[in-house]
Amino acid sequence: MAKTYGVGIMGAGNISAAYLRLAPLFKNLEVRAVADIMPEAAQKRGGEFGVKAQTPDELLKNSELDVIVNLTVPAAHYGVSMDIISAGKHSYSEKPFVLSVEEGLALKKAAEDRGLKVGSAPDTFLGGAHQQAREIIDSGKLGKIMSGTTHVMSRGMEHWHPNPDFFFQPGGGPILDLGPYYITDLVHLLGPVKRLSAFTNMARAEREVTAEGPYKGTFIKVGTPTTIHGVLEFHNGAIVTIGASWDVAAHGHHNIELYGTDGSIFVPDPNFFGGDLVTASLDGTRTPVTPWDHPFGKPNQELDKAIPRANYRCAGLADMMLSHETGQTARCGLDVALHVVEVMTGLLKAGETGQVLTLQTTCERPRALGIDEARALLKN
Repeated sequence: MAKTYGVGIMGAGNISAAYLRLAPLFKNLEVRAVADIMPEAAQKRGGEFGVKAQTPDELLKNSELDVIVNLTVPAAHYGVSMDIISAGKHSYSEKPFVLSVEEGLALKKAAEDRGLKVGSAPDTFLGGAHQQAREIIDSGKLGKIMSGTTHVMSRGMEHWHPNPDFFFQPGGGPILDLGPYYITDLVHLLGPVKRLSAFTNMARAEREVTAEGPYKGTFIKVGTPTTIHGVLEFHNGAIVTIGASWDVAAHGHHNIELYGTDGSIFVPDPNFFGGDLVTASLDGTRTPVTPWDHPFGKPNQELDKAIPRANYRCAGLADMMLSHETGQTARCGLDVALHVVEVMTGLLKAGETGQVLTLQTTCERPRALGIDEARALLKN
């Protein structure tokens, strides 16, 4: 029988509800406590899901916990994850798990010295649609993937988020906030990145908050690029254009398009586990792909009470803890997350300096997660 790991949640904000709701789907995870620097937030979330509410210090010392999920703000991720490792527990973080390669390497050393695992979201690439895209690419049906495009663009966060200032400061912006989903999926589909270049700018020096709330009508000073256009060269030879912007009112680009020598594939939004896949033959004929019976592609929640979605957040955490037993490389492990961080920060640096950057990190292409392996992570 697989071991059950005690899970603690550090940070009781909005995203904690998803982890608390979805962790019980997985046979080797049991959430036992939640903590926050605001005691009332921990108490509210703990009461909602029937788990113990603690202070951050109590959570770190809790002997019932094997792993702590770091759901603090990105700027605090490194320090909190280091505290978790120092407390002798495995660490799994929301994205991005650090904001620099140096921070990531320090975490790696600390974890390896203690025989501990460090992992990071996103795990959406483990979803049924993205794993089916991987199967199609690996089958050779599209020939060799040589190029592609990926776009994540909108008019910004100030129109819906009641307090969006942090999105527009260093450590934020569309690349560091949303880029992890797209770049991680590309690394899963194509392997690691070799070189990159980019141009960046910002459409406005200030942004007006129009979302309802206490900051409506106030202005935010923008401290980081809000439009990034880059080119990624992968070790396998593929060249992919990436566009990320919060300065776009509307556009017609697909989330991810990959072009092979024998056909193309249109991959759905990597922010989600499911979605529609389409392939195209050399003559341009597009064919919708019939979804396979992957457990992480089955709708299990409604978005806005209308759109059924597959959401299996915690899959990466469950896989990481299983890898601790088997000795295999975790699919959402530190090396993949660190490589993605270097790609993202490299795009910003290339945009600032005009350089073509050769990456210093690399990683194994995450192992595909087949139907049977995914099913084995879930409770019966």
